Amino acid sequence: MNDDQSGSTDASQGNWLERIGRALGGQEPRDREGLIQILRGAHNRSILDADALSMCEGVLHVAELQARDVMIPRSKVSLLRRSESVWDLLPTIIESGHSRFPVTGDSRDDVIGILIAKDLLPYLDPQHQREFHLRELLRPALFIPESKRLDALLKLFQESRNHLAIVVDEYGGLAGIVTIEDVIEQIVGEIDDEHDLDETSWILNRTEDGRTVVKALTPIDTFNEHFGTRFSDEEFDTIGGLVANGFGHVPRRGEHLLLDDLRFDVVRADSRRVHLLMVTPQPGAGTSVDGDDDV
Repeated sequence: MNDDQSGSTDASQGNWLERIGRALGGQEPRDREGLIQILRGAHNRSILDADALSMCEGVLHVAELQARDVMIPRSKVSLLRRSESVWDLLPTIIESGHSRFPVTGDSRDDVIGILIAKDLLPYLDPQHQREFHLRELLRPALFIPESKRLDALLKLFQESRNHLAIVVDEYGGLAGIVTIEDVIEQIVGEIDDEHDLDETSWILNRTEDGRTVVKALTPIDTFNEHFGTRFSDEEFDTIGGLVANGFGHVPRRGEHLLLDDLRFDVVRADSRRVHLLMVTPQPGAGTSVDGDDDV
């Protein structure tokens, strides 16, 4: 039985490699953009389906992104303060619905470890109360700089078996967190679960140079309130719909559009719709559309 499974796996790998080989068609791309164009041509010839193309582009795109581009910023991180009582920790855990939490000591910058929520379960049985020592439950925290590339971070997650990394700024302070899900989503697209709160997390991140990552499903009125714009919501409900209309087609990753002094870079998209946009102020830029470009 194992031999049969092995043979099936080898056949699948062979088919995949053959499809990639046919996609390249003997061509030698000079750079990343050349490779993407070849892969898109293969998709047009039905050698690669839309999902395979999207994942290939995602893998290439991950190598260009850094932790600062996808991290959950400090202001939105659910932190647990060091406590001697398990009951002091529960309100934050229940309200956020997360499974892993950075635990801080004397200040928000003093991350002393990671708590996995399920490790508290044995201490919540009133019939069998156990002595609680939080430090004994903490897992070591993985610290990374804001400049950490996502491809290297994914490998680090695999090697260290961590699911969450603490992003620190140049002074060693807490800048935010990145989860393994945040990295994988750059390859396979959005992974929603029952705890994702769309209505409170449209604006995902803002960098020091003014760039802001927003979800394409952000309601236009919410976008206007955040950026001080006056886009009309009579024809489109979301900023993604407005931007796609400006392109005149479903844009691909890397394309950008200028609207009312704002540059919209497509950070993530598939063959059906846009998922994430990078918004950058461009005073006096006017309105225009451009093709593939590095975000």
